[in-house]
Amino acid sequence: MLYTSSTMSQDARSDEEQATQRRARVLGMDYYDTRIQEKPLYKDILNVSELRDTRVIPLRADRSNLLLGVTTTTSQQTMTDLTRRFPDQRVQFTLISDAGFREYMHLYDPPPQVVYHDIELNRANDKERVGQISSMLEQVRADDMLAYLVAQAHHLNASDIHLETQPEDVRIRLRIDGVLHEVARLSPDKYRVLISAVASAGNVSTSSDEAQQGHIAQKVKMADGNEVDVNVRLETVPTINGMDVVMRLFNMDRTMYTLDRLGLSDAERHVVDDIIAKPNGLAMIVGPTGSGKTTTLYSMLNSLTSEERKIITIEDPVEYQFPGITQISVQSSESGNDNSFASKLRAVLRLDPDIVMVGEIRDMETARTALQAALTGHLVLATFHAGSAAGALTRLADIIGQNLLFVSAIRLVMAQRLVRRLDDKTKQAYSPSESDWKQINDVIDTLPEGVERPNLDGLQLYKPGKSEDNPYGYEGQVAIREQFTMSDAITHLLTDPKSSVNTPAIEKAAHASGMLTMLQDGMLKVIAGQTTLDELYRVVD
Repeated sequence: MLYTSSTMSQDARSDEEQATQRRARVLGMDYYDTRIQEKPLYKDILNVSELRDTRVIPLRADRSNLLLGVTTTTSQQTMTDLTRRFPDQRVQFTLISDAGFREYMHLYDPPPQVVYHDIELNRANDKERVGQISSMLEQVRADDMLAYLVAQAHHLNASDIHLETQPEDVRIRLRIDGVLHEVARLSPDKYRVLISAVASAGNVSTSSDEAQQGHIAQKVKMADGNEVDVNVRLETVPTINGMDVVMRLFNMDRTMYTLDRLGLSDAERHVVDDIIAKPNGLAMIVGPTGSGKTTTLYSMLNSLTSEERKIITIEDPVEYQFPGITQISVQSSESGNDNSFASKLRAVLRLDPDIVMVGEIRDMETARTALQAALTGHLVLATFHAGSAAGALTRLADIIGQNLLFVSAIRLVMAQRLVRRLDDKTKQAYSPSESDWKQINDVIDTLPEGVERPNLDGLQLYKPGKSEDNPYGYEGQVAIREQFTMSDAITHLLTDPKSSVNTPAIEKAAHASGMLTMLQDGMLKVIAGQTTLDELYRVVD
């Protein structure tokens, strides 16, 4: 992978040369334009240390004549000493620009060439790799360091770059398929250079005592020569050792966001297709940070985009930018000022949209406004932080109360998590142990009626294998989901004053209507050989 440092612009260089030429006239000296002349090197006249200390460059030399380029900071005593040093030659001095001097010094004393190594996670806990990347990063400019880390994260399909301050150094880790991998360590001095570049690009302060958010828009030239636009969300927080940073990457390739790539089951896809065919009501996607909620929403929006529809999103921040969709960035506020989600949503509804996406429902006012919009013929897509689909509806019920109109506006509640997908090329089959059988049967026995039981005869489970290219045995991630629509039983539970609205009761009613829990959906994926029991229970309680 190759990166090039930016050079002085032609206009700035021209201005410097003109200023140097005017200075030469004032000093009564000749002027030498280093841009249009060949640059022969005379390494036997002055050594590199002398060139740097005296700020003198040999420009032409033969047996009788010596032309030396000097800058405005070269002392008169230096020129006198050099004249005496070469008595057999006619020594002349001419003024060159500081930029010209730097160009010559780059030729006489070229900086060591940095070889950018692609990060290859070919061995777990590879200290040699960490040392190699760390040493390389210590040699490069901050801008190049940032570009390299972003490019490598993209190359490895990482979702996040973590810069973590430690007592002695700074650890750099990439989150790949949901798991963090250390790739480098930086000295505190080098990290200060990097964090300044990150803060400048992301428009945050390095001296703030508060957590901050920012954006970095970076165009990176990848190893295959393609230029990829990477949208990075920046999160910073002050710690006792300095400022920690997480940069979250988003792939801007619109073709990545389609329903076909979400891995929906036939039943899940049928519900989503029905919402797209009749776009109205509220659809909520539920899950923790990093569970793929926004990817699911944008895949739905991508399918809904058409010339006949007006689509507006309200996001904090805007993570993906797509043509055909009006996107509004909003900074949420606990004080409820005019920049809040709810006030922006009310303003958006006056623009007569067909479809609205609310980046996150965080408070009662936003929830009520979203439901009111869903009641009046709009399709409202929103994310919500909750541990499960039933838990999300319980929280929403606390906000809206036992209101039949609001409940009737809810069309879909989908919760999801991401587990690592086994690499089909390296995964290894094994026979389930007695403990494995118990875990499997305990879950399969609770599948709702109407869901086909998997055939467990001769069942083989899989564990991750290893190869030189993939030491971890996983390749990508797969979503495990649970979702339900508003059945009569759930509606009655939410609207009957005699009912006790709680998460177990809602889950029981949803399960009775055919909902698979995330644990059940994940277990079916384990049986199908897509992931492992350990991975499932790592993600789902």
